[in-house]
Amino acid sequence: MTSRGSKATARTSSEARAVARTQTLIKGENGIGTVRKTPLPGGLRIVTETLPSVRSATFGIWAHVGSRDETPALNGATHYLEHLLFKGTARRSALDISSALDAVGGEMNAFTAKEYTCYYARVLDTDLPLAIDVVCDMLTGSVIREEDVDVERGAILEEIAMTEDDPGDCVHDLFAHTMFGDNPLGRPVLGTVDTVNALTADRIRRFYKKHYDPTHLVVACAGNIDHNKVVRQVRAAFEKAGAFKNPEAEPLGPRTGHRALRTAGRVELLGRKTEQAHIVLGMPGLARTDERRWALGVLNTALGGGMSSRLFQEVREKRGLAYSVYSYTSGFADCGLFGVYAGCRPSQVHDVLKICRDELDRVAEHGLPDEEIERAVGQLRGSTVLGLEDTGALMNRIGKSELCWGEQMSVDDMLARIASVTPDDVRSVARDVLGRRPSLSVIGPLKDKQASRLHDAVA
Repeated sequence: MTSRGSKATARTSSEARAVARTQTLIKGENGIGTVRKTPLPGGLRIVTETLPSVRSATFGIWAHVGSRDETPALNGATHYLEHLLFKGTARRSALDISSALDAVGGEMNAFTAKEYTCYYARVLDTDLPLAIDVVCDMLTGSVIREEDVDVERGAILEEIAMTEDDPGDCVHDLFAHTMFGDNPLGRPVLGTVDTVNALTADRIRRFYKKHYDPTHLVVACAGNIDHNKVVRQVRAAFEKAGAFKNPEAEPLGPRTGHRALRTAGRVELLGRKTEQAHIVLGMPGLARTDERRWALGVLNTALGGGMSSRLFQEVREKRGLAYSVYSYTSGFADCGLFGVYAGCRPSQVHDVLKICRDELDRVAEHGLPDEEIERAVGQLRGSTVLGLEDTGALMNRIGKSELCWGEQMSVDDMLARIASVTPDDVRSVARDVLGRRPSLSVIGPLKDKQASRLHDAVA
């Protein structure tokens, strides 16, 4: 029999070894912006960023699972599970979970994407231990009761209905299907009415056990924090739940592989009685690990990233054909998308499409002038910094970086990478990406004659 004192000694020794394994990944001035990482036995990784000048902290746990990990029958399971982890654990009811954070003025939420899921809480720095205990309990101790599954099914079906009522949102799901077809990246994160109705508590429990062990998780915390205290508190929470079943397990690395997109030139039209037609014209982009992503970011900013961008000026300012028009990029582990969105009157669809296609073709062939590239570089640098001005954004950056890249990059390094993009880099990526034949997704009340002409935009 092991005495209480020897258990305490073993725990202290184990914690000391964890501290010894801590790496300083980014060293900030006077501790500000310092990013540290500690791997724990069992495959769990903890990364933190210290910002002593604030009075808040954001704690998050990133799970290496998204909708692309689902089979067709399980479509929507990742998002369903995200909801269910808020419904109660062996230690807390759903009300206990929500009231614990409400009582200290904290915020708690989660989001599911195609390649990861994140659960987080933002609190005063003095309430960080509470946030750590609650979020860790949710991730390790969910009970997934049959009755909770049945109740939450209704909420998720309402969320699907809400999304379908917003064609400006729904058209992006349609575009993913246009580009990827019936494979995980082409299916909606929320699932469909049919797949959500078919999911059972037992299937979701199996999905939970498979994807929520410590090897699939990254803990991220940013704000006025002490790294070693966060490590001790997280470790205690996971040990209390008995989550470290295999101390020798190694963490899951970033995703790899290859996912081919569908043939270019595809058109998908979803007829809806809406006041506007919503369109996305786009083509394959770059994987998030592609070194050309910095140049693509500059190109995207110049084309459709602000009020001075090409598309905004041509479509809205000069012609008044749309209120909302922009371009965007989505990078996955092994592929990506580049898209142009616009919402316009149905009678103006073909005019808007022609302008957008002409601009994409012109930039692909001739590139952008140096002054537009210089302006886009400045805009992208500024928006990058302004987007990292709170602890939630910092937590997102370090958590996603560890999960998706397995490394960290300082803000200064990011700004330097953007600033190093040359006009030739932008013109090269424009030829490679914009020079491809696009595909098109449209939601709106287009008549037969209008619909038959949509293929002209991707010819």
